[in-house]
Amino acid sequence: MSSTRRQFLRVALTGAAVLPFAGRSLASDALSSPSELAVSDLLLLDELERAAFEFFWNEANPVTGLVMDRAKADGGGPRGVASIAATGFGLTALCIGHQRKYRPAAQIEQRVAKTIRFLAENAQTEHGFLYHFVEADTGKRRARSEVSPIDMAILLCGALTCREYFHTSQVRRDASTLYNRVEWPWALNGSNTFALDWTPEYGFSRLRWDAYCESMMLYLLAMGSPTNPISPDCWRAIRRPAMVYRDYRFISIPAPLFVHQFSHAWFDFRNRHDEHANYFQNSVMASLAHRQFCAELSERFPCYSKDVWGITASESSTGYVAWGGPPMQGPIDGTLVPAASAGSMPFLFPESLAVMRNLRGYYGKQIWKKYGFVDAFNPLTGWVSQDVLGIDVGISMLMAENARSQFVWNVFMRSPEVATAMDRAGFLPDGFEVPLLADQQSSPASSSLRWLKQRLANAVSS
Repeated sequence: MSSTRRQFLRVALTGAAVLPFAGRSLASDALSSPSELAVSDLLLLDELERAAFEFFWNEANPVTGLVMDRAKADGGGPRGVASIAATGFGLTALCIGHQRKYRPAAQIEQRVAKTIRFLAENAQTEHGFLYHFVEADTGKRRARSEVSPIDMAILLCGALTCREYFHTSQVRRDASTLYNRVEWPWALNGSNTFALDWTPEYGFSRLRWDAYCESMMLYLLAMGSPTNPISPDCWRAIRRPAMVYRDYRFISIPAPLFVHQFSHAWFDFRNRHDEHANYFQNSVMASLAHRQFCAELSERFPCYSKDVWGITASESSTGYVAWGGPPMQGPIDGTLVPAASAGSMPFLFPESLAVMRNLRGYYGKQIWKKYGFVDAFNPLTGWVSQDVLGIDVGISMLMAENARSQFVWNVFMRSPEVATAMDRAGFLPDGFEVPLLADQQSSPASSSLRWLKQRLANAVSS
């Protein structure tokens, strides 16, 4: 987790030359198939993904495969600290790069095998969890870094994607070892929701992952564990507050837009729901509300509009931006974060792609570097970040690929543990209403699935 994202979570749970700007509506009909993309759109998406792949390829330690938390947008500069979250996105990026032939297949396969072998055999662990920030060449804890359950979940999503995509026995064995040894109940610390983090010096944080956010992936991975699962009661213990903004109603805490994106990079929530929501549609509503809010900000900050929008946890000229949707009103200073709109591409494809075209077309080389878009910039002050962050590059690349081909979803969802988790959480296809059965009082998720499977079987036999 980047320092900006970490800073936001801790808060939430408790004059250069002005860049040129112009805006115009570029929204089109919803995309129904990749063949409907204009050639220029395909080139833009491919450029974005290729540039992101270069980050994950170049900014990884050649021995361990651990990926840097951040890097200079033009590459180069001193090596910093690695993060397991960036590494999780990076492992998935390697699968995409292999599929799209961004490097020779053998080179990518070798990198994947080396990385997952190192993680399984050499990285420092605590009850199966890796530390969030680690030394890139040893995998040892960096300074006083914490064990972060959510960042471990991001790493595991990447490892499981590799396991399902690459069919070598070593990759499958090492990825399973990495997943199966995690002692999920330990991180609950005696409760039914996960502690925010843990350090040897202070133990568990008093803050918890107890409300809807990107932690859906964390709870589902923990419920699906074949070795150390948590109870489905933990899924139901998550608070899901309703938020209303203009005509949009959705589940959310006052949080940046990334909380509606990260789990969706791997978990395919389309056309299914639990007892609370269809979470894909929930993210659609949250993205629409965010876009509307940015448009309404245009009187104060003319850089925002319905065609140029996107604010989330990131760098800014004043330190950091942490905003994702109403009613959270700050801090806002005119900063734009390309990853915010890029990460919403599966939810609002035409609208998000229009932002990508506008940013690339109107701001050009000022914000587009070797690794794609810089992390953030402010058109009103002329400030441009010099860096890219691994998690922001990652969410942009993965969601672009899901919008184009559903590749990450299709591969990751083959994991049998994922199917188990979705079963235990009570997910059903949209259109099916679950009757109240007697045995649902003790196990609503499993009884609902038994009812559904029997109904489907009867339909097929008839």
